[in-house]
Amino acid sequence: MKDTLFTLTGRTALITGSSRGIGLALAEGLASAGANLVLNGIDESRLDSAVAALRARYGDDRVHGVAFDITDEAAVETAVAGIEADIGPLSILVNNAGIQHRVPMLDLALEDWERVILVDLTSAFIVGRAVARRMIQRGRGKIVNVCSVQTDLARPTIAPYTAAKGGLRNLTRAMTAEWAASGLQINGIAPGYIHTEMTQPLVDDETFNSWILGRTPAARWGRVEDLVGPAIWLASDASNYVNGQVVFIDGGMSVVV
Repeated sequence: MKDTLFTLTGRTALITGSSRGIGLALAEGLASAGANLVLNGIDESRLDSAVAALRARYGDDRVHGVAFDITDEAAVETAVAGIEADIGPLSILVNNAGIQHRVPMLDLALEDWERVILVDLTSAFIVGRAVARRMIQRGRGKIVNVCSVQTDLARPTIAPYTAAKGGLRNLTRAMTAEWAASGLQINGIAPGYIHTEMTQPLVDDETFNSWILGRTPAARWGRVEDLVGPAIWLASDASNYVNGQVVFIDGGMSVVV
């Protein structure tokens, strides 16, 4: 039984924003557990490179790429319908795509606020609903929303991101309230400060880096590999009675003063 609880063999997973960084690492982790992958991004060249890299490891038949705008309702519906028709029914959705915009609130343009909310929160509703409609018909499915330590905590200059990630936690709960009875499990992971290409400037900032190391009980930055195990658990049968939860993967940052 232990060998089958965490296996994803034969299941197809769509991971948004998966051409690099955390999304790509989560995709590779799900593939290592047996899942077939549908990578997503809007930069087709970068997406093609990510698909080629994973195909070299897992085979052409298990890795696919579909470029579409996760904030465009019509494009999402078309893409999800095409994935299900051409690749296979989606068993797993990882809502990972997100952006950041660092400006003090008093100087924050409304259009930038709305852009972050759209990409980081509304897209999870748009994609989640399109996929859930089909999962509900089959009576099973796993949705993993990628939240953040900012789901619980706030820092200056990232107000829209903080609001979006807080909202994503409650969207996870709302999805659970409406879809759990149909056999879906909807949960979230909340990464802390993870060392990626996008956070490299923060790692290189001596003052900020020292603050992270001192503020985090684990005394280090997170690695993308740290997120894989919890994601596999939430995507697998091992979490079949876990619903509406957000698992913080932050080295203990969110539990200390």
